[in-house]
Amino acid sequence: MKINKEIRQLSRGMLRASFTDGRIDRGKVISLVQSFIAQKPRRYLDILQYYKRLLRLEIDKRHARIESSNPLNPETSAQIVENLRKKKGPDLTTEFVVNPELLGGMRIRVGSDVWDGSVRDRLERLQKQL
Repeated sequence: MKINKEIRQLSRGMLRASFTDGRIDRGKVISLVQSFIAQKPRRYLDILQYYKRLLRLEIDKRHARIESSNPLNPETSAQIVENLRKKKGPDLTTEFVVNPELLGGMRIRVGSDVWDGSVRDRLERLQKQL
């Protein structure tokens, strides 16, 4: 699929229209897509594909995945969520995952940002240096 300037502009306009009070409004998204499908403008499938991509990226920016080697206690979890919300905004959603492959420490992913403080990452960096 080749994305031209017109597709980008229309998709970004749809994305801007999808927000209510700084948050994505599911009702607006559904009505935008339904009205767009009903109108069927030229290359509407490409526009909807690009709009879907933009929506996914926007949702990922507001979701944190926190991986740790062991379950975190509630105080630690609350402190991590509080610090992330200060940094990324109050509408951040969180997901805690236990990943024993980390060996120790934790990895936090918010959108395309990754903070990796795991033992596994440190060992891999040390191995590359040697």
